[in-house]
Amino acid sequence: MSIPADLKYTKSHEWVRLEADGSVSVGISHHAQELLGDMVFVENPTVGRKLVAGEECAVVESVKAASDVYSPIAGEVVAANGDLEGAPETLNQDSYAAWMFKLKPANAADLDGLMDATAYAAHVASEAH
Repeated sequence: MSIPADLKYTKSHEWVRLEADGSVSVGISHHAQELLGDMVFVENPTVGRKLVAGEECAVVESVKAASDVYSPIAGEVVAANGDLEGAPETLNQDSYAAWMFKLKPANAADLDGLMDATAYAAHVASEAH
């Protein structure tokens, strides 16, 4: 299973990458897309929407199930990856390249509360039992 060390993770299987401009990109982990299977639909939050940490803000749907995507931190949506609407299978091809939306964090220090790759790997392993 692929878990890039340069990203942060949530217990609900979102990944978070701090960008050079201070925004954060958010997507679903390799583990999440593997569990869901072939993606057929993605609904991202609208630009300008203010989110609180843990809020349901997007949906991914596969041939197996639909799953909510949660905001990893509080912030304002500054971009949504519209390419995923026409090609949701991109999430299956490379879930770490296929970001879903970008946030301007309300407080960048909130990133410190997310899991690093080692903690996320342990979290995934604990769920497998």
